Amino acid sequence: MSGSQLFESIARDQDTETFQELHWEGSFEEYLDLVVQQPQITRNSYQRLYDMIMGYGTDEITQHRERVTRFRFFDDPISDGRDGVFGLEKPLMRLVNILKAAAMGYGAEKRVILLHGPVGSAKSTIVRLLKKGLEVYSKTDAGKMYTFAWNLPDLHGQDAVALCPMNEEPLKLVPPDLRDKVAGWINEKSKSEYQVRIEGDLDPFCRYTFRVLMDKYNGDWKKVMSHIRVRRLVLSEKDRIGIGTFQPKDEKNQDSTELTGDINYRKIAEYGSDSDPRAFNFDGEFNIANRGLIEFIEMLKLDVAFLYDLLGASQEHKIKPKKFAQTDIDEVIIGHTNEPEYRKLQTNELMEAFRDRTVKVDIPYNVRVSDEIKIYKRDFTKERVKKHVAPHTIEMTALWAVLTRLEDPKKAQLSLLQKAKLYDGKNIPGFTEDHVIELKAEAQREGMNGISPRYIQDKVSNALVRHTDARSLNPFMVLNELEEGLEHHSLIANEDHRKRYKEMLAVVREEYEELAKNDVQRAISADEEAITKLCQNYIDSVKAYTQKEKVRNKYTGQAEEPDERLMRSIEEKIEIPESRKDDFRRELMNYIGALAIEGRQFDYRMNDRLRRALEMKLFEDQKDSIKLSTLVSSVVDRETQEKIDVIKSRLIRNMGYDEESATDVLNFVASIFARGDTKKDKSRN
Repeated sequence: MSGSQLFESIARDQDTETFQELHWEGSFEEYLDLVVQQPQITRNSYQRLYDMIMGYGTDEITQHRERVTRFRFFDDPISDGRDGVFGLEKPLMRLVNILKAAAMGYGAEKRVILLHGPVGSAKSTIVRLLKKGLEVYSKTDAGKMYTFAWNLPDLHGQDAVALCPMNEEPLKLVPPDLRDKVAGWINEKSKSEYQVRIEGDLDPFCRYTFRVLMDKYNGDWKKVMSHIRVRRLVLSEKDRIGIGTFQPKDEKNQDSTELTGDINYRKIAEYGSDSDPRAFNFDGEFNIANRGLIEFIEMLKLDVAFLYDLLGASQEHKIKPKKFAQTDIDEVIIGHTNEPEYRKLQTNELMEAFRDRTVKVDIPYNVRVSDEIKIYKRDFTKERVKKHVAPHTIEMTALWAVLTRLEDPKKAQLSLLQKAKLYDGKNIPGFTEDHVIELKAEAQREGMNGISPRYIQDKVSNALVRHTDARSLNPFMVLNELEEGLEHHSLIANEDHRKRYKEMLAVVREEYEELAKNDVQRAISADEEAITKLCQNYIDSVKAYTQKEKVRNKYTGQAEEPDERLMRSIEEKIEIPESRKDDFRRELMNYIGALAIEGRQFDYRMNDRLRRALEMKLFEDQKDSIKLSTLVSSVVDRETQEKIDVIKSRLIRNMGYDEESATDVLNFVASIFARGDTKKDKSRN
């Protein structure tokens, strides 16, 4: 394709229709027609933000018997999940409830929303999502919003366009004494859940312009409105339209004019006064964020003078530009901060007024392993990582991260690892949902301390770069990297914490040993026919036992007693004690009977514990014939090698390993068995 053809192709593919919709202009009269038809276009900033979130839909889920609303917006459907937030359903539900209360005018709109939590807990990600969502929402039919510009004669007698510097709502042009009447007439015909309210005055520039034109036309409002061109307002952080971001800097290089605008000294000579609104730049973050949202990064690191500006902005919805009266604003004020800065705020008696105007939302770390895994799987995708990531690598790093964030359970018989599994929805014998609810209730600051996801991401990246010769990344590469990094971790000042984190790494390594052994066991016992046959023998014995019958031997034809040894060897694998074997067997037969009534046939895969027990039993029966421990030797006979190759192919085909990681895990598990055999020999001696 030539350059001219490419040029024509680009021109042809431009969506001019959408461009024209987003750049719609009309008279004030035409805008009133739009308001009558669609009163929701006059919503305030909180109403717009809340509706934007709800527009993506919700899901009702149950977490440990508690109904929780999950907002799909926080999965980041806009960018295919790039900024998705995982595992924070409850904090996000609280945040959205605050926005809903503000949208309904219940008082929350007069508060600063403060996201508080440890570093790397997704506070800034949540705000980034909200800003991005508002930008997209303002381009949709549901999120339409409008502002206006003035057509004014310039020095040469030609028309010149003067944009409203704070993107005001056009209805503010309605004279104050007529606003209630106009709003009442619109609301009378409206089906919107929000009442149209015309509140606040115009910004100083528009107020000055309005007054000058009213004087010029002897109070003829209609002629003044002939100078108004209403236009579609599309929010954009990059263009500083409706979305502002403020970040603390060096005190010497920052003052409050960055929030409320500053005098344009070049224009003072033209207009003759520094209090003339035409000689003022209304481009502070509060000004440009009007009608949208302003984010305060590390809010509590701001100088006290800035925090005072926030008092009026939140409670009164007003700011004080230099040389001008209080100016109305309509914007969501949201900031985020970490634990040390918040503690300073609590101990500062001078900031009591600010604390009183703040709604704090705790944003903790994940305490569910499955949610933590989602973070790292999103960051280390196949497209980004060229190495093969061995099974359990991400899982083990996520498990360690969660363990560092949990508080030790008060129940002596429960380990921290078991607690993490319970939180993640796993079943542990002897513990119920009530126990999980009790564990959560007794925890004081769970998720507010521990290792940040950023640390994990950095160390996984280090492991990928460090092991250049390896074709795959295995758990030990990452776990070793995590342990080495603890010595130089800048956020661990307490040596006890460092020691505790290392102890948890040892726990994770033991857990991985079990998972690796389980994978190899499953690969060895992956003979479906053999497992099915073993299961059938077990079920036949259980049926005969519960019905006090005998089992007919298929080969001899003789009636025999149920195989108690077989039943117990399987049941012991899932920790069924001798005292509970009768109950377990009856429950199993009742379940099989219920399936039969429904016309369904029992399959061992339906019961995960039974499946696991059957696999372990089959593994025990077969491992000696495979001689797995010979892998640690340099000499392997041909027959054994063929069996090992079959196991390796199963690991690759069914469990996500590649050639290198399959060989590694087989060698690792072989070394465990060799170590176990050595221990047995020593115990005999």
